Amino acid sequence: MAKKENTDDLSFEKRLWAAADKLRGNMDASEYKHVVLGLIFLKYISDKFEEKYKELVEEGEGFEEDLDEYISEGIFFVPENARWEYIRNHATSPEIGKIVDEAMVAIEENNVQLKGVLPKNYARPELDKRRLGEVINEFSNLKLYGKEERDILGRAYEYCLSMFASAEGKRGGEFYTPACVVKTLVEVLQPFKGRVYDPCCGSGGMFVQSAKFVEAHKGNLQDISIYGQESNPTTWKMCMMNLAIRGIEANLGEYNADSFTKDQHKTLKANYVLANPPFNMEWPQAQVADDPRWKYGLPPAANANYAWMQHMIYHLSPEGKLGLVLANGSLSTQNGGEGEIRKEIIENDLVECIIALPSQLFYTTQIPVSLWFITKDKERKGEVLFIDARNMGEMISRKTRELTDDDIQKIAQTVHNWQKDYDYEDISGFCKSAENEEIKENDYILTPGRYVGMEEIEDDGIPFEEKMKKLTGELSELFKESEKLEEEIKKNLKGIGYEL
Repeated sequence: MAKKENTDDLSFEKRLWAAADKLRGNMDASEYKHVVLGLIFLKYISDKFEEKYKELVEEGEGFEEDLDEYISEGIFFVPENARWEYIRNHATSPEIGKIVDEAMVAIEENNVQLKGVLPKNYARPELDKRRLGEVINEFSNLKLYGKEERDILGRAYEYCLSMFASAEGKRGGEFYTPACVVKTLVEVLQPFKGRVYDPCCGSGGMFVQSAKFVEAHKGNLQDISIYGQESNPTTWKMCMMNLAIRGIEANLGEYNADSFTKDQHKTLKANYVLANPPFNMEWPQAQVADDPRWKYGLPPAANANYAWMQHMIYHLSPEGKLGLVLANGSLSTQNGGEGEIRKEIIENDLVECIIALPSQLFYTTQIPVSLWFITKDKERKGEVLFIDARNMGEMISRKTRELTDDDIQKIAQTVHNWQKDYDYEDISGFCKSAENEEIKENDYILTPGRYVGMEEIEDDGIPFEEKMKKLTGELSELFKESEKLEEEIKKNLKGIGYEL
């Protein structure tokens, strides 16, 4: 069964989204997304500031306007003209757009880590100021105080990200990976300690889920260091805000940049890499053709799949582990030398597990995808675990499927049992441990269905002859019924002057 959300929490997320949706008007989702997420961020940091502000007022030492009192505790300092109460009091003003822009500027001036991150386009003419005021008033009515409520706000931010991804269609995939896919990567890799890296980090979903995993297992967030890079400037800013809402510190480079041509973490050797790179995209091959990252072969310029994979392998530590999402074509392609690259990676014993995912998990594409798990120092040398999870998941809407928590745990536990050689066995139609020699015999194709086979059908104990007698009897009755229907149709047609 899927894990049920708390009804109150879910209504909070939906109410916040409904309030935000008022801003849409004639704007594209890609435009009003940043307006809405910026307001959520502004509300969050203002509420958090107000909590600390009240504590300092009660102490009576006069330090409530001392910037250092907030920064020392990881709280953003919010100047008076940027506090939510001030914004709310001017919600009906025709100048509300300008007031919000000035608030964003003031926050950046007082918090160096937010410099150049916050959206500052609320005064533009195409943004309906009356609706902007209404949304601010709606947000004002939502209680966001206390630790639990702030966690709900973080989830609401994620909920809005998913809704925007759905609204934007294909373009939404640039910044959002479905939470159940990210959870699967995280549950398999278990990033408890060390450096976590995503070279195409989008809005930061991999980092958020990694932090959640550590907290859920009573770990210490201080034990992981987060590194990321993102080429899209607005998505880079969105990621910074998403992580700030979660209280997650990260090194996302000094600015947005392409990981292939401007690698901002050149010397990084990560313990864990988690990523959902853009599928089947062109990449600037000619600019970096001589780079040492392409150890297993230079990928074709028309498809970056194996360029992303090798970039990530290059950034793994000697014991590092990598989990990434790729289109299924990467499992069997021979185009432009990709088959040879895959062969080299397999023969170097780096591929640990391949998981075929069900369709309709993504808002943005119907291309079937798989999870690749690559490990520098595998526990089971010379073997690869294949899992066919295409029949898992539940439909949560007419178009979208989601892996349940039980599905994710079953997949992760299967991988962990196999790694430790504990209580693992091949299951027809679901999982198979294959030796590299078998993969070689299959021309280094890694499609799980080729290895796991068909699911075994349980014998119901009824003899074959008895089954056939029953089935042929049922078929005979159906034929008789068909003849009756045919005669009835002919009779009706004849009644209106038509004969067959």
